[in-house]
Amino acid sequence: MSDAAKPDPSDAELVLEYEFDAPPAKVWRAVTIPALRERWLPDCDLAGAEPESSIAGEEVRYRLRDSEPPFRESHVIFRIEPNEDGGTRFRIIQQACDDDAKLPQPANSNCCLMRVAA
Repeated sequence: MSDAAKPDPSDAELVLEYEFDAPPAKVWRAVTIPALRERWLPDCDLAGAEPESSIAGEEVRYRLRDSEPPFRESHVIFRIEPNEDGGTRFRIIQQACDDDAKLPQPANSNCCLMRVAA
């Protein structure tokens, strides 16, 4: 049994928002064309070079991996939409992955049902 504290779910997401003068199509190319994306988000920071999901012109999602142990992973979502001035509203959302989902579950979890069964 472990007394380790569970992470606070409210800390699991970081949202940053920017306004650019560039049109949405140009910003979209910067986040989806590997040669352009590599300049500011290198492949070595990604768990995989290909996006996990994408909605053309609006949203792209990548999986990041820390470069040092314990090599935690997170999702980063780039949302792109036109702003009122003809430029782009660019939102970056980084979400922690569920580390508990990757850990093997113990054979005896000591939950109430298991204790009653004994």
